[in-house]
Amino acid sequence: MIGTQRILAVCPARGGSKGIPLKNLTPFLGIPLVARVGQLVKEIPFIDRAVVSTDHPEIAECAKKSGLDAPFFRPPDLSGDRISDAPVLIHALEEMEHQDNVQYDIVIMLQPTSPLRRPEHVIQAIEMLVNEQWDAVWTLSETDSKSHPLKQLTLDSGRIDYYDPNGSQIIARQQLTPVYHRNGVAYVMTRNCLLEGRSIMGQRTGALLLDEDLVSIDTMWDLELAEFIYAKNQA
Repeated sequence: MIGTQRILAVCPARGGSKGIPLKNLTPFLGIPLVARVGQLVKEIPFIDRAVVSTDHPEIAECAKKSGLDAPFFRPPDLSGDRISDAPVLIHALEEMEHQDNVQYDIVIMLQPTSPLRRPEHVIQAIEMLVNEQWDAVWTLSETDSKSHPLKQLTLDSGRIDYYDPNGSQIIARQQLTPVYHRNGVAYVMTRNCLLEGRSIMGQRTGALLLDEDLVSIDTMWDLELAEFIYAKNQA
């Protein structure tokens, strides 16, 4: 709780995954990704309740052993790979408000795929949401200029073209306006943002910029890179 506002943390961790089978159970330095979320929330005193939203019994059991609650299973219609975040979080919020007979004012989404997050990242995002009265706060990282949209290309039958026609005008990276990407560390939003806006992005969404190496894991290469970064930071 922060002030008088109750906080629900939701770890979305379905069983299906194309890049890495059962990705959310994949060990990161010996600890399953979903279990790292359970360890993390123990270090964030603001969080009143932390649950996993999963459709997989093994993930639910692993989450419970790490300190997350698993009081429900995600329904099949929310378990596909084309389901967006908002319906999953809305389901978890409504389910937990019904089970706990309380109203949660703030919801935090903590995806298992960001094992380099630290408690202070999440705490900063919560405090930013409350103190600056945003509808939502997302953690972002600046995108490397080599991956800037104006430097991206498309292929059509082997023929190269610019993804954005304005890319043909770019000669030096100094011409590029900085762009940012979601690093997956934390998404924090108000109850109204979810239940009234039906979205994780409200009318006013603030950015918490994190200027450090972070990896959102989709592939084994991402996992190896994240472990390398972790080891380098510990040296």
